[in-house]
Amino acid sequence: MIELRGITWSHTRGFLPMVATAQRFAETHPGVSIVWELRSLQDFADVPVEELARRFDLLVIDHPSVGAAHGELLPLDEHLPAAFLEDQAENSVGQSHASYQYGGHQWALAIDVATPVCGYRADLLERQKLQPPGTWDGLMELAHRGLVALAGIPIDSLCHFYMLCVAAGEEPPDVSEATGVKALEMLRALMHAATPGCEKRNPIAVWELLTTSNSVAYCPFAYGYSNYGRASYSKHPLSYGPLAGITEGRPFRSTLGGAGLAIAAHCRHRAIAVEYAEFVASPWCQAGLYFESGGQPGHRAAWKDPALNQTSNGFFRDTLTTLDEAWLRPRFPGYLEFQAKAGLALHDYLWRQGDAAATVARIKSMLPESR
Repeated sequence: MIELRGITWSHTRGFLPMVATAQRFAETHPGVSIVWELRSLQDFADVPVEELARRFDLLVIDHPSVGAAHGELLPLDEHLPAAFLEDQAENSVGQSHASYQYGGHQWALAIDVATPVCGYRADLLERQKLQPPGTWDGLMELAHRGLVALAGIPIDSLCHFYMLCVAAGEEPPDVSEATGVKALEMLRALMHAATPGCEKRNPIAVWELLTTSNSVAYCPFAYGYSNYGRASYSKHPLSYGPLAGITEGRPFRSTLGGAGLAIAAHCRHRAIAVEYAEFVASPWCQAGLYFESGGQPGHRAAWKDPALNQTSNGFFRDTLTTLDEAWLRPRFPGYLEFQAKAGLALHDYLWRQGDAAATVARIKSMLPESR
């Protein structure tokens, strides 16, 4: 018996498609067993992949981790057919495929892709004769009505900050004081105008709130989960649309996320692990078993599939432009440590009434040490 152990994150989108694909792969490969374990969404962002790579054969990872972890992972370009990787690149959603490239190698396959998207309860907005806002002023007005929810834990707050800096024309995290201060002040105003509890919510909590409660109707940007557009998954399925912007017609560029399937360098059964990775990332599986099991595909053909869009209330169709335009975070080896510390500093400013200029300086001072 060949056994592979994998680690993914604890949500339907992260866990069930891996279990389903592992089961199906084992059925067609007698003598192979793939067992998946869970970690929290926060651990998905924070726990060093290089540590997990010493304990597991297969890893579902966040792309910023490849800078530090690439030495512990298998370079997939040396093991997968060139034609397969070319198809992955040509059918990438935004920069998702390229996000797992580092040092001239491909360290993971973009089996899942996400970025903060706009999601809302169309029924609740229609009841009040409201439309999703297209501008920041419109968003603030909706927030003051008590209809807006946000993900405001440290990592998500940092990604929102990045988005606002990019909108000002500067590349975060090393931005000017003026741009950083403006972004922080805008974000704090929105967070405090939104429904209470933002500081404790991750994206899953936001989408759960919108789909289980009639008190909140709109989220302007949180990492998208197509699950909440599915009538089979949510009592009140969400609708989706373009991000707002500072001004009408110039939507924000949110911060690319998603998940890649990597193989640990120590894996003793590399050939089987590579074959499984190829199976999961194949367009056939992505638009079929992977999606049907609750996954959010990374292959572009799946995003354009009419059946998937019908099932998800148009999630893929209505957010694809947002994904294509998403901004790619840094991936230098010390980035994850920087991200964790900077997120805490920003969260402290947002909820403890800190000084904006001092917070920008504090975040920038963390960069040299992290690099």
